[in-house]
Amino acid sequence: MSETGAGRMGSLRTRMLVKPRRSTVVLGVIALVSGVAFATVFAFVVTSLSGGDRSPVRTTGIPKTVSTKLAAMMQLSPVPVTKAPGFTLTDQSGHPVSLAGLHGKTVILTFMDSHCTDICPLVSREFVNAYKDLGGAARNVVFIAVNVNPYHRTPADMATYSSAEGLSSIPSWHFVTGSVPSMHTVWNDYQIQVRAPGKNADVIHTSLIYFIDPQGKERYVAAPMVDHTKKGAAYLPPGELAAWGRGIALVTRAASH
Repeated sequence: MSETGAGRMGSLRTRMLVKPRRSTVVLGVIALVSGVAFATVFAFVVTSLSGGDRSPVRTTGIPKTVSTKLAAMMQLSPVPVTKAPGFTLTDQSGHPVSLAGLHGKTVILTFMDSHCTDICPLVSREFVNAYKDLGGAARNVVFIAVNVNPYHRTPADMATYSSAEGLSSIPSWHFVTGSVPSMHTVWNDYQIQVRAPGKNADVIHTSLIYFIDPQGKERYVAAPMVDHTKKGAAYLPPGELAAWGRGIALVTRAASH
């Protein structure tokens, strides 16, 4: 399974579905047509291409607690404060989970494949790290992943993955799934593109993390990225994994207010 990330500007989101190394993620991950979010990502691209001689430009609206360097690494963008699309799906324990039912909680929302061997396990580790970094504030935060694999969509599939990746250590973790039509609705609502050519083929999909405030409104979006070894194995340096965890926690705290 492989994933790509992208940024968001209002309701217009453009994504590319490829399996890139880091060097192509920066260029192929995002196409924003207007707004300050483009300035940050473009500046980050220019910095990468120039060998790091130029510092990324800081976008207006990024939480003050998040450094410019960290925001660039996360491809973090503020989004217009609008109501997040609702859904009701079933989690790894067989319990229904409704976004509307989480009013009053800050929600960290992403999209995962329960059979992923690429970036999903890395994002899972980032979520576990973020939960630990949040400390006592984690009691008011819910972590959710929506399934993107139409061939493996039982609660048992979600539970097996959650346990294997340590996500079960997060009390408020929900890996939700449902019928193919219901999942398609959520993918479309959040502009997540999914390619699943067959049961034994890689599922390729957009990788994004949404930060939804306690009033149910979208506040920020981040785009995870990944490096690959020459043999194609996905990885991130340990320092970047830890930085992602801290970054998710910092943005979550900002979205909580």
